[in-house]
Amino acid sequence: MSGILVAVIGIIVFALGYRYYSRFVADKIFRLDPNYVTPAHKYEDGVDFVPTNKFVLWGHHFSSVAGAAPIVGPAIAVYWGWVPAFLWVILGTVFAAGVHDFGTLVLSVRNKGQSVGTLAHRLIGQRAKVLFLFIILILVLMVNAVFAWVIANLFISYPASVVPIFIQIPLAVWIGFAVYKRKKKMLIPSLFALAVMYITAVVASKVDFLKIDLVQYMGGEGGDGLFGLGAVSTAFFIWIIILMVYVYIASTLPVWKLLQPRDFINSHQLVVGLAILYLGLLFTNPEITAPATNVDTDTSWFPLLFITIACGAISGFHGLVSSGTSSKQLNKETDARLVGYFGAVGEGVLALIAIIAVVTFFPSKEEFLATYSSFAASSGSGLGVFVEGASRLATGLMIPPEVATTIVSIIIISFAATSLDTSVRLMRYIIAELGVEYKMPALSKTHVATSIAVVASAALVLLPEGPKGFGSGGYLLWPLFGTSNQLLAGISLLLISIWLKRQGRNYMVTLIPMIFVLFMTLIAMFQQVVFEWSWFGSSSNTLLFIFGAIIFVFAVWIILTAFTTLTKNMNDSNIK
Repeated sequence: MSGILVAVIGIIVFALGYRYYSRFVADKIFRLDPNYVTPAHKYEDGVDFVPTNKFVLWGHHFSSVAGAAPIVGPAIAVYWGWVPAFLWVILGTVFAAGVHDFGTLVLSVRNKGQSVGTLAHRLIGQRAKVLFLFIILILVLMVNAVFAWVIANLFISYPASVVPIFIQIPLAVWIGFAVYKRKKKMLIPSLFALAVMYITAVVASKVDFLKIDLVQYMGGEGGDGLFGLGAVSTAFFIWIIILMVYVYIASTLPVWKLLQPRDFINSHQLVVGLAILYLGLLFTNPEITAPATNVDTDTSWFPLLFITIACGAISGFHGLVSSGTSSKQLNKETDARLVGYFGAVGEGVLALIAIIAVVTFFPSKEEFLATYSSFAASSGSGLGVFVEGASRLATGLMIPPEVATTIVSIIIISFAATSLDTSVRLMRYIIAELGVEYKMPALSKTHVATSIAVVASAALVLLPEGPKGFGSGGYLLWPLFGTSNQLLAGISLLLISIWLKRQGRNYMVTLIPMIFVLFMTLIAMFQQVVFEWSWFGSSSNTLLFIFGAIIFVFAVWIILTAFTTLTKNMNDSNIK
């Protein structure tokens, strides 16, 4: 089957979903008010609450939620065949992710820009709030570990991507000052910054001294490295430390100084990157060689498919971004449809091309099955296969293979880095909230909360020893990241449903996807925690078991409390 045909079908579904379904939800369900005074205006402080142009905010929002997950998840999930992955991405985006991201944004905007954790208190009670905050805290901690692991490994595998990525930082700071202090327009400077990045990528791909290859500096793959860790592990350790220093600084700066301008640059990367890949698809016209469904697997697609593909279908992390940062920057309430729903559509488009790039990469079905021989093999190979497959599509535009590979890796790293520092910022907010809850005022201080977030994230990604050797934290946590992420999405949809019911509105648009997501996710987590007793033994498996058990118990407690609330006729004048 032609990869182009699959892309056309997916894009038509996305377009219809945004044009009609999101309009229905905006007008009939959420009833957006263009005159509503948003928290960005009401509490404007120049740091977190900053009224922002809707296209700039869409760029920040999309870049923050995208990360590497809408690429990694689909690249792994095609193990069960490309059709199940394709259907979950397009249907999940339209009926679940779009409504979830849109809904959490509106709910937060209507309630002083508060996070979903705080809103859990107001909607279903104090105990639920604390439990929910702990679930969110564990999730963002895992997000930090997973994305730091991804970035560090991509820096090691594709050293030509390092210089272009780090050039983006001073360019974004320059743009921030130009826009917010000198009142310049952001479009032209951000396009200039992107051009500088890509020119640097072309040069770095050709010139060896611009390739920051820490493994070679340590004597090659067989080198001893520092403290006998080996060259690869030493390089990984150094990159993690550098990333943690960066996210500490980035997550404590006012959003206009780095976060917003860099994310606007990355929104152009989305457009340019997707244009390159989809045009490359058009010119190369590859055939899908992977099986439509794969029945000879060592794990069942049910329910693992629905947690393996989180971002790209529905993701609880999106609700944290919507309610944690985007709601504090929304200029008009009516902008929420573009920022929230269309942000989810953008991620769906990215997940779609990720699927196509992987399933058209292999010369034959047999070679696909040889690489995707097991679920573990697909987990280890998926990201690398996407980079190579996407690079092959890009060569259809006469882009040299080594340059195409560098550009693809830059796009992935840029989005992952944006998610990483947004996640650290969110973790700081949550730690501060818990400090208020437990009367520990020191935790409310920016640098104290950020230090805790950064140190805990570094420890989680570096300390576990697993199948990938030293620093296997991100790799080991991927299955649990998926289940906890989807649990958060389901609980967030439940909160929106309670809010809609209290407003006397039709809440089926959130209740139906909520039931589906929670059902699939609780089954998957129950299997992981209860039936997989073999986890408990090695240090890495014990880590998974403990995290999983805590999240599962907390989640069940919250869901039971929330369903009790949903079945009652309650009015709360504090919930708008």
